[in-house]
Amino acid sequence: MTDVQTTVTEIRLKELINERKWITLREEVKDIPAPDLADLILSLDKADRILVFRLLPRDQASEVFASMEPSYRDDLLMALSDEETRVLLADLKPDDRTDLLEELPGQVVQRMLNLLKPEDLREAIGLLGYPEESVGRLMTPDYVAVRSFWTIEKALEHIRTKGKESETINVIYVTDAKWKLLDALELRKFILADPEDHVEDIMDYSFVSILVTEDREKAVQLIKRYDLEALPVVDSEGILLGIVTVDDVLDVAEEETTEDFHKTAAVAPLRLSYPETGVIGLFKRRIGWLLFLVFLNLVSSGVIAAFEKTLSRAIVLAFFLPLLADSGGNVGSQSATIIIRALAVGEISTKDWFKALIKELGVGLFLGATMGFASWILGFIRGDWRVGIVVGLSMVLIVMLANLIGLLLPMLLTKLRLDPATASSPLLTTIIDSAGLLIYFTMAGLILHLF
Repeated sequence: MTDVQTTVTEIRLKELINERKWITLREEVKDIPAPDLADLILSLDKADRILVFRLLPRDQASEVFASMEPSYRDDLLMALSDEETRVLLADLKPDDRTDLLEELPGQVVQRMLNLLKPEDLREAIGLLGYPEESVGRLMTPDYVAVRSFWTIEKALEHIRTKGKESETINVIYVTDAKWKLLDALELRKFILADPEDHVEDIMDYSFVSILVTEDREKAVQLIKRYDLEALPVVDSEGILLGIVTVDDVLDVAEEETTEDFHKTAAVAPLRLSYPETGVIGLFKRRIGWLLFLVFLNLVSSGVIAAFEKTLSRAIVLAFFLPLLADSGGNVGSQSATIIIRALAVGEISTKDWFKALIKELGVGLFLGATMGFASWILGFIRGDWRVGIVVGLSMVLIVMLANLIGLLLPMLLTKLRLDPATASSPLLTTIIDSAGLLIYFTMAGLILHLF
């Protein structure tokens, strides 16, 4: 809805609440999309919020609840009775239920699990048993599977029966008696096939699947690469455990992108959204990196102190310190950003490091020569021809080094199974500053004969 529509709807909603026209209110909100209705409900006073939520039909209530931010879900759950909570949990999709249980405090999770039916409890615990960032936490066991020896007619009958409870019926999975995945077929193949044919007659045994313990980012890459609506999740023996749908991976992609943005700015990823994170929370997420960088900057200070005599004999060198330091940091950040993104989307891997190294050497040489020439002119104008050579040559070497660090640091972190986004701009800048100062003063000592 547009902002104007939202405002009008919100006013109308409050009028119906004040007039206690519950039946009219229930009718008017039934066609509002779940995310928009969640926002409207959260705009109400706490007491009215509970009243309106209790008026919603079960299916709509579970969708609206799944669309709310975690902190608001907690408050709503605490206000509902045990029976209302039990009904709400039962109606949530398995992946949404798991997402909720992950975010709640331990005692609240225990209460939620105690309210689940035995079959829902086994399902929730099974999903929660997988590693935190794994596909197992993301999948849903609600899918439709058929047997290869069934007729098409029998398969369609089964699809009609089980499809109502499935996350999607656009893709039908074929398994053997032990639930080993044999194929993934589009629904239209069943519709267009002869009812007397068997499922195995339309199978091509060509499908893409993912191991349940794989990182969820791998699921994002596979769905994007093969343009899938759903991705089957299997165990080490190929047994079909569940599926991951495209709407699930869209949420993952957003979370991972946000996390990478935070890391590249040397900020520990926020667990909640910015509006939900308080001052102390933001402080804790930022202070660790900043203190680390303070101590790392002591290296740069040490380099300047070591070349204090060189700097005092040619004070004009100080004029170019910010220029060289900023240029090196900018080049390194550009290189790292390009490489981190290429690694994230699977365009390159650590095996391609040598090819990337040769390419970045060429890029660094061109960048360094261009920026070095400009710096030589500035050095000549500000000092003399010798200062121009010092500044220009230092710029070439610093830019080439910065470009290579921006390439190799993310590659190294990936090889060590660490997030390459940790090669953040502040970290790169600090490392390159120290190396750049060492290069600059060494060149000055050699060329100006100040040692």
